Amino acid sequence: MTTRRSFLAALASGSSVLYAACESSTAVEPQTPDQSPFRLRFNARSPTHSGPTGSDVLLGDANRRAYLRVPPTYRPNAPAPLLIAFHGAGGRGTDWMGTYAARADAAGMILLAPDSVGQTWDAVTADFGPDVALVNNVVDQLFDRYAIDAQRIGLIGFSDGASYAISLGIANGDNVHQVIGFSPGFYVIAAQHGQPGFFISHGTSDPVLAIDQSSRVIVPALRKLGDSVDYVEFDGGHEVPAAIGDQAIAWLVTRFAH
Repeated sequence: MTTRRSFLAALASGSSVLYAACESSTAVEPQTPDQSPFRLRFNARSPTHSGPTGSDVLLGDANRRAYLRVPPTYRPNAPAPLLIAFHGAGGRGTDWMGTYAARADAAGMILLAPDSVGQTWDAVTADFGPDVALVNNVVDQLFDRYAIDAQRIGLIGFSDGASYAISLGIANGDNVHQVIGFSPGFYVIAAQHGQPGFFISHGTSDPVLAIDQSSRVIVPALRKLGDSVDYVEFDGGHEVPAAIGDQAIAWLVTRFAH
C-alpha cells in the first residue's frame, strides 16, 4: 500500500509508484465486489423515517461521528443529491460544516462529513476498511431518513481527504459519479469500477504536497485511465481559496444536472 510519504519518496527517485506500487498492493477482486473493503454501499430506497433539515450528527460503531447538513429546501418527495466530504490529516468532519455547508445548502445538496478512525484515512496509511465501514453505516442511516438521488452522489476531499476521495472514486465510479479533490497527494487503485468525473485543484506554491510531485502527476494518470478531469491550478499554497471552492461546487451542480 502506498502512503503519501512513500509516494513522494518514490517520485523523487524516479519510480513510477503511481502505477507500480498501487498495482502491487491490489488483490484479486472478489466475485462479490460490493462486499469488498473499498466498496461504498448505496442502497437507495424510500425512507422509513422522517429526518429534520439543518445540522445533525450520525453515529457509527463505537460512537464514531459523521456530521450531517440537510438543506432547508429539502423535501421528501424530491430526492436530493448527496456529497460525502473527507477532511485532511488531523482534521474532523466538522471542518466541512462552515462555508461548505452553506454552499451545499445553496445547491440543495445533503452534505455528509465523517471523522476518520485515526489521524487520517485508512487507505492513506494502511488498507481500506474501518473508514469505508463507517461511511456505509451512516449512509444506510441516511437512506432510512432522507430521499437521496442515487444518480447524484459525489465525493469531496482536501489533502489526504482528496487522495482518499479520488481512490474511492476510482473503486466506486459505477455509483459515485463526481469527485472533487483539493490538493491531493496520490491515489490508490484497489479496483476500477466505472469512470467518474473529477475536479482537481492545487496551489502552485504548495509547501506540503508539491504540485510537480502530486497533481501534475495525478491528473494525466487519471486521464490515461479514461476519466474526465477538470484541473485548476492557482497561485497559492496548501489551501482551498474561496473562489476555487465556489468553482468546484458550481462544477458539481452542472455535472449533476446532466
